[in-house]
Amino acid sequence: MPTLLSLILCTGLVVLVAFGLAWPIASRLRLDLPEKLLAALVLSVLGVYLFGWVHYLAGWPRLWLWALPALTVVGLAGHAKTLRIAAADPTVRALLLAQLLVSAICLGWLALVKSYSGGGWAGDWFEHWERARFYIERWSPDHAFLGHYALTARPPLTNVVTGVFLGITRVDFAHYQLVSTLLASLAFTPAALLARRFGGRPAIPLLAVLFMVNPLFIQNAAFPWTKLPSACLVLASLYFFLGARDAAQPAQPAILGATALAAGLLAHYSAAPYLLVLTPAWFALGWLRRRHPSWWRATGLASLAAILVLATWFAWSLLTYGARGTLLANSTVTEQAPAISAQAAKIALNLRDSIVPFFLRDSDQKFLAQRSPWGWWRDQFFQAYQLNLFLAFGSVAWLALLVSIARAARTAGPTDRLFWAAFIGGTVFLGIAVHGARDTWGLAHICLQPLILLGLAFLAAKWPDLGRGWRLALLAGAVVDLFAGIALHFAVQNFALDRWLTPGRAPADVFTSYNAVALMNLQAKLQSGFVFFGEAIAVPAVLVLALLFALLIIALHRVRSAAP
Repeated sequence: MPTLLSLILCTGLVVLVAFGLAWPIASRLRLDLPEKLLAALVLSVLGVYLFGWVHYLAGWPRLWLWALPALTVVGLAGHAKTLRIAAADPTVRALLLAQLLVSAICLGWLALVKSYSGGGWAGDWFEHWERARFYIERWSPDHAFLGHYALTARPPLTNVVTGVFLGITRVDFAHYQLVSTLLASLAFTPAALLARRFGGRPAIPLLAVLFMVNPLFIQNAAFPWTKLPSACLVLASLYFFLGARDAAQPAQPAILGATALAAGLLAHYSAAPYLLVLTPAWFALGWLRRRHPSWWRATGLASLAAILVLATWFAWSLLTYGARGTLLANSTVTEQAPAISAQAAKIALNLRDSIVPFFLRDSDQKFLAQRSPWGWWRDQFFQAYQLNLFLAFGSVAWLALLVSIARAARTAGPTDRLFWAAFIGGTVFLGIAVHGARDTWGLAHICLQPLILLGLAFLAAKWPDLGRGWRLALLAGAVVDLFAGIALHFAVQNFALDRWLTPGRAPADVFTSYNAVALMNLQAKLQSGFVFFGEAIAVPAVLVLALLFALLIIALHRVRSAAP
């Protein structure tokens, strides 16, 4: 049985190692202090993965995993001066406090989850739990996850990192949920630095609020899979890409950007569209610098860094499973249409269905059929916020974002306009196109999460330029998003509405009133004997809700304090 003390210890270890392991390296880079913090995050996560990967391959005792926090403490102690300097920086303090608030509110919502549900989400949470255990417990290489998927169907980085922290603390489901949510919440840090780049330090606390009320982010952060950790690394790579583009000596940011992008691909293959867009963009934007040795040096070193990171997985996989087992295991490949014309039609229809909300067209809702009225409404909002490209930003935020982009485009230079048009258009198209199967509901949640979080960062940066009318509309939309997309979702996962509004019902009647996918998740939990994070900490739901409200109030107060 997990204890509150072990969960607190696990939280501290994740935070300490995720930012501190690589601080001795990051503190020496020619970057400003907030950028050093982001570099430390990227390199620390990569360092945990590399150590965990070698630990798995070498079969070392689990006790050796404690070397990571030990190295972190020693490294930080040896760089106490640089830590004090960083802690005195106003932007670093604002960034860390905002990250703390975002992570805390994600854990607060996680504490309400008694069983996973929401649209058609099922199975992935159990598969990644198995994968984390695979690396820390050294299961058989031919193990079929969920009885179907090969090891090579998913890249390893997030599962290895999660497994490392479980191995240090405790291998149970509550700790797995905790580590997964903490890693997912770190996507805020690179998004916040992008917001600062677009609009200055006051955008950081405002972005924290936008993250806190965004259903797509909160729902994904509380669901233990690997998309948001990948989005974190993709956004970090974009930040360093933009820094390298502007720098006279681009080597360091270029290497960091390439390293982060390669690590993002090893966290989840949804990073592939960003790799396919940013690689040619690097050469297109650097064409005028092709006679400068510094640009070629940066290009060569960045390429080498990315290749070395990717080789840790792909070289081993090719040697172990062969080309077929490595390259043909993922559903992106296995579910492709047989003919080019059919594939083109599938892409066009998936693009349409990711842009036009399902409630404005015919959609087959048989799998959402259920007797629970709040379960039905939750699924309608859940499908809209998760799967539609525009509504994923928020019910009103997408409109304000389009207005802000249009205004910025009028004053931007031609190179910037071309780059951002290619980046947005390319990632949207490729993010939908790489999905192997036809999906009539939409696909915004698969590959487009980094783009959506980037949009929120841009909106936070441009908030001062919005008129009073837009600000009031955004606040009204945020209230709708918070209650319809987040509060309702977690109330259903907590079965709170059933207890409060229909007391005395038999548990079997409550459970079977939801859709078949929700019942499948509950059965998997009960059959496995899982104790969820919220059950382990045993805090009453009313107190959790009070904490969530207090965190949001603090975040809003920080916005007022940071306003120019």
